Formats: sequence, structure tokens, C-alpha cells
Amino acid sequence: MYLYGTNIINDIKVIGKIEKCNELKQNKELSFIIAIGNNNTRKKISNEYDLEYYTAIHPTAVIGIDVYIEKGTTVMANAVINSGAKIGKHCIINTGAIIEHDNILQNFIHISPNVTLCGTVTIGEKTHIGAGTVVKNNIEICNSCVIGAGAVVVKDIKQVGTYIGIPAKRMEQ
Repeated sequence: MYLYGTNIINDIKVIGKIEKCNELKQNKELSFIIAIGNNNTRKKISNEYDLEYYTAIHPTAVIGIDVYIEKGTTVMANAVINSGAKIGKHCIINTGAIIEHDNILQNFIHISPNVTLCGTVTIGEKTHIGAGTVVKNNIEICNSCVIGAGAVVVKDIKQVGTYIGIPAKRMEQ
């Protein structure tokens, strides 16, 4: 349980700010997680700090068989990750997200609350999928995209950009 103003979260002692990591990494009993929503910032920090990273999976999350989740990833309450999915390093799978079978999520992805990724979807590195978005099966989304909240992705996204609407279309810059 987290109590505001304390240094304990879920019975785990919070030691301090990021600057302390390098002095603490010699302690082999410690592991770290980057609790920052920005994909680029998570990547920058993970590249700067050679640490033992922890994978946090909420007890109400449902993880299917043959699912691979790399270190540093966080899976929040009531998320569902089905069989054959592969989740990269330092991803955030937020509350109530559904990651269907055989999805591939590369590193540093942020999946917002209540996103649905149907089967065999591939998401490129550092992409952010907004709350309530639906991605139909067999879709590929390239690296470094932002998919706006509530969008419906029905075609592959091959160009970096921000996509919104139903169906999702690239916003003009």
C-alpha cells in the first residue's frame, strides 16, 4: 500500500531519486524500474544507467501462456496479455489494456488504459497508443508514432506521425 509522503510502495522501500542509482547498483539485492510515462525519457534513462531492471506485473493482470515480457516493463491492473505475445523492454501496459495473441510490442512502448490490440499486431519502438484506441488484427505500426485517444487503426501505419480519428489518419504537421 502506498501512503502519500512515505517511502514505501507495496511493501517495497523507495530509496530515492535517479541520481542515487549508480551508487546503489553494487547492491545485488536491488532492482530498478523507470516509472516515467514518456517513451523517449525511459529510453534515455535506461541507456544512461546500467542497472538490474525489474518487471512489475499487477496481481490482477492476466498473462496467457507462452508470453514473453522483457525487463523494465510494467503491466498494470486488469491488463490482459494473451498467448504468444512478446513485450519488449521498458514498456508500459496500462490499466485494462488488452494485448491479444501473437502481438509484438518492441521496446519503450506506452499502451494507455483500455487499449485493444487485436491479434498479430506489431508496434514499433517508442510508439504511444492513446486511451481507448482499437487496433484491428494483422496491423503494423512503425516506430515513434502517437496514436490519439479513441482512434481506430484499420490499416498499417508506415510513416512516423500522430494519427487520430475513426479510421485513424495522420495529422498534417
